Amino acid sequence: MSVKGAVEALLYSSAESLSIQDIAGKLDSPVEEVRLALFDLIRAYGQRDSAIMIAKLGRDYRMMLRPEYAEYADRFGESELPAALRKTLSTIAYNQPVLQSDLFRTRGSRTYDDVKALMESGFVSGKRSGQTLELTTTKKFAEYFGIGSTRKEDIRTWIERNSRDG
Repeated sequence: MSVKGAVEALLYSSAESLSIQDIAGKLDSPVEEVRLALFDLIRAYGQRDSAIMIAKLGRDYRMMLRPEYAEYADRFGESELPAALRKTLSTIAYNQPVLQSDLFRTRGSRTYDDVKALMESGFVSGKRSGQTLELTTTKKFAEYFGIGSTRKEDIRTWIERNSRDG
């Protein structure tokens, strides 16, 4: 068994992002050996004309579709999120951090139910800001939509590019 192949198998089969330490622990391999195998895989996937990439999200890594190919996977199944909920989520993502009270002014009374559902699903987090919540997207949001980054600027760019395409 090669460490590189085992790292690739873990990334492929994992539903969540993994840190180098997570991978090393699961493989019972030295961290530096896993790090080298992971960087070799990132380079190899980067050189291929492949729909798959290995993305770094914070300190974690995840195998995922390149954003430009995500639309093809979407054609095989309906979104788990209703259209109105996706609209609220995209509004939060594009404008984050956004106050729930400001979101209410643009999205109306459904805001509170939508925010509750998005927080329960793990796509949005909120922290108290006076009598309202300051809302931001989570790492799970970036992973689920294949954005490849949790940076606000990258998320906004992804939204702009995908709203033009679809």
